[in-house]
Amino acid sequence: MKDEWNSLDENTKKALLNVARQLESASDEVNWFDQKANRIDEVEFCSWFIRRHPLKYVGGIFYDIDGIVSEEKLKKEIVDILKPYVKTNIVKKAKQVLDAIRYEVLCDSMPKHTDRVHFKNGTYFIDGGFIPEKEFCSNRLPINYNPNAKEPVRWLKFLDELLFPEDIATLQEFMGYIFIPTTKAQAMLLLVGSGGEGKSRVGFVCRNLLGNNMTVCSVNTLSSNRFALADQEGMLLMIDDDMKMEALSDTGIIKAVVTMEDKMNLERKGQQSYQGYLNVRIMAFGNGSLNSLYDKSDGFYRRQITLRVKEKSENRIDDRNLSEKLTSETEGIVLWCLEGLKRLIANEFHFTISARTVQNQTELRKDEDSILDFFESEGYISFKEEALCTTKDLYEAYMLWASENLVKPRSENSFSREVKQRASKLGITYLKNVSIDRKTARGYKGLYANHIVDNVPFEKFKGA
Repeated sequence: MKDEWNSLDENTKKALLNVARQLESASDEVNWFDQKANRIDEVEFCSWFIRRHPLKYVGGIFYDIDGIVSEEKLKKEIVDILKPYVKTNIVKKAKQVLDAIRYEVLCDSMPKHTDRVHFKNGTYFIDGGFIPEKEFCSNRLPINYNPNAKEPVRWLKFLDELLFPEDIATLQEFMGYIFIPTTKAQAMLLLVGSGGEGKSRVGFVCRNLLGNNMTVCSVNTLSSNRFALADQEGMLLMIDDDMKMEALSDTGIIKAVVTMEDKMNLERKGQQSYQGYLNVRIMAFGNGSLNSLYDKSDGFYRRQITLRVKEKSENRIDDRNLSEKLTSETEGIVLWCLEGLKRLIANEFHFTISARTVQNQTELRKDEDSILDFFESEGYISFKEEALCTTKDLYEAYMLWASENLVKPRSENSFSREVKQRASKLGITYLKNVSIDRKTARGYKGLYANHIVDNVPFEKFKGA
């Protein structure tokens, strides 16, 4: 269909569109109002309205050919149509009719296309080619695709001031990633700094690109409020504009949203919970990394890409008109984002991550993960291929390290569980039976605790 449309000349395209409009107008006759009975035939009205304004209703959300449409907007449209015919209780009647339409257009799901981007003026196929034809989709961007748009000079200058050059590619790929409804990349993006650098401008640009396909919600609220999850249904992006420094008490929801591949249980106030799909990606801005009270697993940290922004220059003069300038470059920014999306897809949804960011993420994890920091310390444990160490002796060495480094230690059970899960990555082997000094206990092969070898009594440090 795309190739056939592109092969037509402009005059033929215009003629076909005019014929389509005439046919639509001819079928637009009002036959749902009975003048003698002064009554509206709701069944006929629903059929007439849907022909005039095609709709789908999925997961509590109305969609038309241009994407998500609010119920209030539809009610207003119905009220305007009914005004010449209904003189009393018109709002109640409009709501009644809308409820009938809701069930008439109810669908299990919306088409989710990952090989194309739906723009305001048509469909862009990622493998090349644009057609002005529209189709029903889960998300339509409120902007036009313009292949001749000018390079977004001010946007690129802003990024050069905000990010290190090697990190701009990561942001470009992520902003392209949010154009299509998929979570294949299985990552959220964090921009962290000390404040005042302009991180929130990225969120402003995303709003220009996505319109009502984006929500603003805190990560903490998403992880703790059972109703917040349903608000992300049908969305492409959730932004946390001011990420709290409080550690998350539960990371299960966040991990599930970032990697979601199947239906999730969603709940709205006053309604029965139901199973729905989420394709929302998470972007957050803050002054520190996202951390957890209890979850120090690889699964939690590998879902985060943390870009540290540049410090604000003392000589920088803030541009009070920057938002307007960036808005004027929206069509050029679209082309920039599409470049990132194509690169991400070519790389099988693996983001370009700079060595700087890898190092930053390692350091951030060390700050939050005392076990990892302990294993990379010196003087408390030593690695040797045939060495043996009981779990008790290893924990004592950890407690000694925590005491001397003013670090709040993990509980014994938590420490033992985490070390056992990470044993292979740490270069050690978990054994159920370790024999030392005629005693058998659980432990590890491949390291020993220095305080035991050096015969330093641990009781000296217990009071710390």
